[in-house]
Amino acid sequence: MATWNSRGLRGSALEDYINHTNEQYLHKGLALIQKIPTPITPVRIDKEHRHITLAYFDQRSTVDYIGVVQGIPVCFDAKECRAATFPLQNVHSHQIEFMKQFERQGGIAFLLIYYTERNILYYMRYEEIQNFWDRMQHGGRKSIRFEELSPEFFLELKCGCIVPYLDTIQKDLDKRP
Repeated sequence: MATWNSRGLRGSALEDYINHTNEQYLHKGLALIQKIPTPITPVRIDKEHRHITLAYFDQRSTVDYIGVVQGIPVCFDAKECRAATFPLQNVHSHQIEFMKQFERQGGIAFLLIYYTERNILYYMRYEEIQNFWDRMQHGGRKSIRFEELSPEFFLELKCGCIVPYLDTIQKDLDKRP
């Protein structure tokens, strides 16, 4: 079972950018997106500083963020990747299943992947992640090469910390039947 301190602060820079972006979107009345906390059970607490130093995850998380954009339900997960390939082990089957069910209910599900070495973001539509997932399940690659990604879904941080995913949600909507 995973513990809190075994995963470090992986993904925290991207999550900080997204949290800041979500505050801006809320302030402008464009979207209401909330970070979903992962329930934990504290095991070790530093009483002097009142910090949890070791904890176990109570249950599997679904996605990092959920909310609504102009009346459309949205959920997504934030991932960071240093290399030019994104390992599918960074996405879990219960997350894929949650996104699948979310889409079936009329929502939009996606991943935001931050390629830290390139300082670029990628908006991966649910349909795209499902195709890569299926490929892996059928004995194919267990990672996604940077070159396999659609150029139209790359994003750049605006002002160094704004993740402009609303623009890309519109592109996603335009591609749906």
